[in-house]
Amino acid sequence: MEQKKMKIVVLDGYALNPNDLSWEPLMSLGDCSIYELTAPDELIERSKDADALFTNKTMITAEHMAALPNLKYIGVLATGYNVVNIDMARKKGIVVTNVPAYSTNSVAQMVFAHLLNLTNRVGYYAKENRKGRWEENRDFCYWDMPMMELHGKRMGIVGLGSIGHAVASIAVSFGMEVWAYTSKKQAELPVGVFAHTLEEVFKYSDVVSLHCPLNRNTHHMVDEKRLLSMKKKALLINTGRGPLIDEEALANALNNEVIAGAGLDVLSAEPPKHDNPLLSAKNCFITPHIAWATNEARGRLMDCVVRNFQGFLANDIINNVAR
Repeated sequence: MEQKKMKIVVLDGYALNPNDLSWEPLMSLGDCSIYELTAPDELIERSKDADALFTNKTMITAEHMAALPNLKYIGVLATGYNVVNIDMARKKGIVVTNVPAYSTNSVAQMVFAHLLNLTNRVGYYAKENRKGRWEENRDFCYWDMPMMELHGKRMGIVGLGSIGHAVASIAVSFGMEVWAYTSKKQAELPVGVFAHTLEEVFKYSDVVSLHCPLNRNTHHMVDEKRLLSMKKKALLINTGRGPLIDEEALANALNNEVIAGAGLDVLSAEPPKHDNPLLSAKNCFITPHIAWATNEARGRLMDCVVRNFQGFLANDIINNVAR
């Protein structure tokens, strides 16, 4: 007797695969329906017979799980799994997997894309030259924005997981001294990385980059008081989570030149509301949460999503966050 195929529903596949990767490896594992996006009121109807759901940002609540009697597996198409009610999944015996560390190198690269933009202003000068400014210049060069050499400067890293480690390695290669706020002891840290208190990291660093998880202790860790403790020429980079920063406080700090600039890939609400003060703040450069989204990183993500599900089907479960 032929075994019944697993019914698979991908709720919001567009971010992972805007048609430049293949769903074939996942589709080969069952009867697969793929949606670009799913609204909350569409989820139950689309998933009513599903054995497995895959989600990136679509919330799967306790109410959803209670209404889906066949559901056995939820695959999160990302590292963070706060979009799933884990307590309810445990109660119902639903396996929930995530994909750790697939984007480490891409996110670390974005940190330095923002940092080099702030220190060397490549985009600004390229734009000025398209206006003909260099052609009209009386000398062989011009500059009207301050530039900073990274060699010899201090990079402060808040959170030394896989991405923090990668950022530290790049910083050391630039000749920077790295101070890290981490639970690890000094003997466990790489060469060139030194453990310091959070207060010291913010007060004495030329650049601070955020790589810690978002929780009750870290929500708005970058507030008015902490910003006032930073160097006047300091730069702040956030590729972690938007709510690590009090956005009103940061906008005020930038507009009043309390710190020199910020490079952000994440905001507290995504997409942002039109009145988010950082969208118009001085020396604030924002990318639309794309540090993770290189083709290479998304390819690794897709491969791991498939491996996670294959492991579940073979009763050899990996990356289960609902144990």
